[in-house]
Amino acid sequence: MNPLGSNPYINTAIKAARKAGSIINRASMDLDLVKVGNKGPNDFVTEVDQAAEAAIIETLLTAYPNHAVLGEETGETGAQQDPDNEFTWIIDPLDGTTNFIHGFPQYAVSIALRHNGVITQGVIYDPTRNELFTASRGRGAFLNEKRIRVSKRVKFQEALIGTGFPFRASHADPELFDRYMRLFRSLTMRCAGLRRPGAAALDLAYVACGRYDAFFEYALKPWDIAAGTLMVLEAGGLVSDFQGNDSYMDSGNTVAGSPKIFAQLVAMTGEAR
Repeated sequence: MNPLGSNPYINTAIKAARKAGSIINRASMDLDLVKVGNKGPNDFVTEVDQAAEAAIIETLLTAYPNHAVLGEETGETGAQQDPDNEFTWIIDPLDGTTNFIHGFPQYAVSIALRHNGVITQGVIYDPTRNELFTASRGRGAFLNEKRIRVSKRVKFQEALIGTGFPFRASHADPELFDRYMRLFRSLTMRCAGLRRPGAAALDLAYVACGRYDAFFEYALKPWDIAAGTLMVLEAGGLVSDFQGNDSYMDSGNTVAGSPKIFAQLVAMTGEAR
């Protein structure tokens, strides 16, 4: 039995995620009608992102009108519009927008709750597969109400690693991409395989349920990783920045994995120059 079922925060987040998922699924039936804009190089936004985020915010703030929201498309909002609010929901209404507009079915809704600076609740919903990942601090992580755990693999040469190209951040720092590619090459020679599907929230959820043994990526945003990193931790995994420290929510440089593979991956990312 999933002990999160009695958690009102999780239940509200699930309701919001499913509403957003319905909007995304309807739009996916006729992608030619979806209006696409650009926030920056290789950084797309659609009316679907915006509609999904509006539905999430309405659901969350109807239940908790005094909470704040940090959303990818709308920034800080909520009754108090205060980044120092005791409760802040961190949301990505459609993580994997580029995949979505190409009809590539790898994207998700991500919702997390931060309480006094600590992520305490997380929901990631994959509407194409109807897979619902949930986590609550101290109470475990679940996929469709079944408890999940990180993988037990210990040999790095047998590990499947998830990653993402830092294409947005590389426009501001071209050397970052070169550094990433050197690390990519080194890891490719040492592990069983690297995968880059293009939705960090799902990548982290896949670490939590053992589909990946670990994941790393540069320069992610809080809404990319807030729910997913909690999920990994609650599934028995570890999360840090590239040097093994806990600044990943600030820097966006994120490493996550099962304990044995995580330790080996951090040793390699920490050496990346």
